[in-house]
Amino acid sequence: MNQKGITHSSKTTSIFDSTFKKLSNRRSYLMLLFILGLPVHIVTFILFHLKKEQYQQPYRKAYEISKQEIVSKGHVEAWKQQFLEQENRKASFFHESLSKEQINKNVDLLVQEKLQKEVEKQVDLLGLEEYTYQNFFIHLLQNKKFLIVSAIPGLLMYSFLLLYSNPFVQFIFERVIQTLFVILGVATLVFTILYISPLDPARNILGVEATPEQIENFNQLYGLDQPYFVQLWHSLSGLFTFDLGTSFAGKEDIMASIANKFPVTLEIAVFSLLMSIIIAIPVGIISAIRPNSFLDYSFMILALIGLSIPAFWQGLIFILTFSLELNWFPATYNPQNWLSLVLPVVVLGTSLTASIARMTRSSMLEVIHEDYIITAKAMGLNERKVVFQHAIRNAMIPIITVIGLLFGGMLGGASVTEKVFNISGIGSYIVDKQFIPDIPAILGGVVYIAITISIVNLIIDITYAFFDPRIRSKMKKEG
Repeated sequence: MNQKGITHSSKTTSIFDSTFKKLSNRRSYLMLLFILGLPVHIVTFILFHLKKEQYQQPYRKAYEISKQEIVSKGHVEAWKQQFLEQENRKASFFHESLSKEQINKNVDLLVQEKLQKEVEKQVDLLGLEEYTYQNFFIHLLQNKKFLIVSAIPGLLMYSFLLLYSNPFVQFIFERVIQTLFVILGVATLVFTILYISPLDPARNILGVEATPEQIENFNQLYGLDQPYFVQLWHSLSGLFTFDLGTSFAGKEDIMASIANKFPVTLEIAVFSLLMSIIIAIPVGIISAIRPNSFLDYSFMILALIGLSIPAFWQGLIFILTFSLELNWFPATYNPQNWLSLVLPVVVLGTSLTASIARMTRSSMLEVIHEDYIITAKAMGLNERKVVFQHAIRNAMIPIITVIGLLFGGMLGGASVTEKVFNISGIGSYIVDKQFIPDIPAILGGVVYIAITISIVNLIIDITYAFFDPRIRSKMKKEG
């Protein structure tokens, strides 16, 4: 059946059949497409078998003619001699003692593979394709009437094909799926660690004076007396219904608690990030374009100090100096006083600023020695123009990576900084709950962190494509 001359009747049909053809080259995607469009595939598979003999004849006939033509020209005998010499040389080189029958058997296999490839190549030049179910279904997808009739039973499959027709949407969708697996994996691992932990939630919450009956009632109430897999299922099933339950201590609604504490952590993380970017990137650029200068040494020494200072020590020094001694800023966080944000933002942003500055310097040093930068300077372009229009853009990929990873970590909760400044954020919330251990609350916090870091990483990858056109081209090519 000649299928190569078929023209697509519309843009929509072109999207469906080309995307199906692309995805069907991967076994996992092909199986998924069959599952999603199972009602449609049941009917089309029956039609395929009813027409199989009728449409396979042209291909089979052309295949046999091409095969006989190749054999009649003596190509098979020539290949046989070529492969025989090749097998004998290989056996001699590797000192293998193969029998004549074994060598002939290997030669026959190689000849058959070569013959099949050559025949398929000749038939392909005639514009014929083997009549397989995959080709049959792709041909049906080019038919508007078929698409209309199968739209409702094949809705999931067609939605999936539309999703994968755009490389950027496909990329985002795959990352979301990966995120779901990451969340499940992390939640399972954390639950398992808490399950085998020697810490006893009932004893920690009820106190040392609790009776065995009280502990037993507590375990029955929260299902802690059930087997491991039952408890795991109850914990994971709540993730899909967005019902993380209530905490053991205080019986707080976990989703509400996380939602209340998230804005505080987000506010501090964003201000710390902005402070770091404003300071670190100019510092890194200056150090790179003036390497081994006084400014370079001064900036990098300060960056090394910033990386070396422990957050808790820096926080305590700031409180003693700027709060108790100078009385410039509040010692603890107060939502009604914006000045109480200054100290925790500076403490949290110090190490972040140092990391970004060092990475900016390193990345810029690597870029400004590239051939295209040297050529631009040799052509007489202004150094500032070369740096800001060419060097920085190409140096941003590793800088964005560091910024994203560190920002994701801050959104996950800077527990030390939050504890020092008495901030009721995500970090301090998880730290407080893990010593009970409050399993539902900890799992809720872990899921939050996993989602947050995955979203930040997704934004980083999309930002890569914005700064580097080569990544956009690669995504389109793979799509």
